[in-house]
Amino acid sequence: MGKNIHVTKSKNGEKWSVKTEKSKKAYRNFETQKEAINIARRVAINNKSELLIHGSDGKIREKNSYGNDKYPPKG
Repeated sequence: MGKNIHVTKSKNGEKWSVKTEKSKKAYRNFETQKEAINIARRVAINNKSELLIHGSDGKIREKNSYGNDKYPPKG
């Protein structure tokens, strides 16, 4: 499984960043969170990793797994 992908506010707080886990530099920056999520989802799918979407306050508000989920849903 690849590195987790995060959507967070950029350091200056003006844009939204797509970053891989433990990366100091953003993969890309976007004007809107929606744009960042769309690209981050594609990156997470391609890397079979987890997507973590942070709110403006920095807290994780949503998680999506696109890899080998340790706890897949039943049914």
